[in-house]
Amino acid sequence: MIPEAAARLSRRSVVAAAVVAVGAGCGKGADGASGAPDGKAPAALPGAAEQAAAVRDSAELLGRYDAAAAAHPSLAARLRPLRAEVVRHIEAFGGTAPAGTRPPAAPAGTTAAQALAALAAAERALADRRAAALLTVPGELARLMASVAAAGAGHAALLGAPAGGKDGR
Repeated sequence: MIPEAAARLSRRSVVAAAVVAVGAGCGKGADGASGAPDGKAPAALPGAAEQAAAVRDSAELLGRYDAAAAAHPSLAARLRPLRAEVVRHIEAFGGTAPAGTRPPAAPAGTTAAQALAALAAAERALADRRAAALLTVPGELARLMASVAAAGAGHAALLGAPAGGKDGR
């Protein structure tokens, strides 16, 4: 079981949410306008595509958690705090968590152990992709992605993934 303390809002989540809130407010003028001249739509912000992809990736991961909990009700309590963190990640990236469960890209696993292993692998792969993208996104988004990637690696460890990845180091 995950300790009760893990279910609480972490300092990292609070900082990530604050970074997103400050970043969202920095793009607008005092009157709330975007500052685009002549009423033209502003150009896409640097990192906007990567941020949208991060929302989509987290929403897909959320679907995997929902599928695992639905397929293996005995895991629901264990997965609940990790799922809640994934919802916070979606929100930190500026998205809204899907209202209903969405079908995952991969099956949940036929046994509870396989479902946990599949979730751990998905968390690890997403954390690795986010870590690799850090050099290609603007600073604030890079910091948020680094924080969320670290949380994903922690989730993988809590789900039972090998700490060193494929080679076991």
